[in-house]
Amino acid sequence: VQLQASGGGLVQAGGSLRLSCAASRSIFSITSMNWYRQAPGKEREFVAGITIGRITSYADPVKGRFTISRDNAKNTVYLQMNSLKPEDTAVYYCNALIQRNNYWGQGTLVTVSS
Repeated sequence: VQLQASGGGLVQAGGSLRLSCAASRSIFSITSMNWYRQAPGKEREFVAGITIGRITSYADPVKGRFTISRDNAKNTVYLQMNSLKPEDTAVYYCNALIQRNNYWGQGTLVTVSS
């Protein structure tokens, strides 16, 4: 599967962005779809995930501010990001877990100015 992330950009602190991850095939049966991020000089870290059963999970720093959702009809996963902070600045990557194999998109840059 190929993943295309989009929606990144420059936003002021307190603002919102919605990221999209479009898959090249149906995501209906994909075990989980996830968002990761990598800030400059840091390791890639998990941000949010949603399972085939629509169970969601979030990293502590984004709980209550970010919401992940999936639209199986559009083969797309979204990440709604509200109350953005400068520390959210990173390249955000879409990830699909299919039968224990990980697939990655190319990343989209989110920059939050103070």
